[in-house]
Amino acid sequence: MDRERLLDMERRIGPVRRKALGLIALTLVVCGPWIGFWTLLPLALAGLVFQFAERRAPRSQRPEYVLFAAWTCSELAIAGAVALTGGPDVPTLSWLAIPVVTLSARFSSRGVTFGVLVAVSLLVAVAFGVDAAAVVDNPVLVLAPAALIAATAILSTALMQSDLHFRSENVIDPLTGMLNRKALGTRVAELAQQSEVSGEPIGIVVGDLDHFKEVNDNCGHTKGDAVLKDVAYDIRKELRAFDLAYRLGGEEFLVIVPGSDAVQAAVLAERLRVALSSGTYGGDQHVTMSFGVSASCHSERFEYDRVFAEADAALFEAKRLGRDRVCSAAGERELSPA
Repeated sequence: MDRERLLDMERRIGPVRRKALGLIALTLVVCGPWIGFWTLLPLALAGLVFQFAERRAPRSQRPEYVLFAAWTCSELAIAGAVALTGGPDVPTLSWLAIPVVTLSARFSSRGVTFGVLVAVSLLVAVAFGVDAAAVVDNPVLVLAPAALIAATAILSTALMQSDLHFRSENVIDPLTGMLNRKALGTRVAELAQQSEVSGEPIGIVVGDLDHFKEVNDNCGHTKGDAVLKDVAYDIRKELRAFDLAYRLGGEEFLVIVPGSDAVQAAVLAERLRVALSSGTYGGDQHVTMSFGVSASCHSERFEYDRVFAEADAALFEAKRLGRDRVCSAAGERELSPA
């Protein structure tokens, strides 16, 4: 969930970040006759790093590392520009607080804390490295920007936590912590647009717990809820960072697999089936799950309704054939025996 939020916020922040970098670049150009135009070089480097990170992060198993590295490069770029123009003696020293605004939108509290430490460390290094005597004579040159960095992190984190609380109530399933149908609608529209540009297929895996009603009837709904929570956790463990898992309702789950055709999606579904059939849930319950798989074709727009209907029909076939198996809408119908 944290990674999905991180990637979602990165998509939202990207266009705004480019505007902010453009504004900083324009300011440096205007100030060029006084501070020199070489300060644009670190900024250009930061822009290239962010462009690389935007492309690499969705395909990375640990996108938070990629994006934090890019964020650190932006702080280094600003620190370099400040060092070239006079260190603690120039107003641009406070610009180190600008990237801090975006920390809480993408990273956990631990990431925010570490980011603040990076920003303050660069602030101190630039100030003392360029003109230590000026800082000793007037500590306010460092204390004021450091307070600005800390205050920016505190306020932006509080605002982001409030926003996340209200957004989560709308798009997060309260029992399993998975995304729900409302979140699915927004993501499907984005994937349809991306598929037109990339031409890559998008797979859908629909899973349904077998005989789950018996768990509720024999052990009670509290036990059933515990089983669903554990199953949701194990499903997420088997997914890549950019695969998307949703609870559709009841004991039915859905996984969207960007960049995967029907065969690749079926391989994932089989891995999920094996993992779930070998586990214990809710403390003492053994469960199995049936899966239906489908995918869009290469170089075609992703049509969720059609692909989902095919995967749902394949799930029905898996149930008809005896459950605890994977069936695909394309090619060989039954992919795993009971």
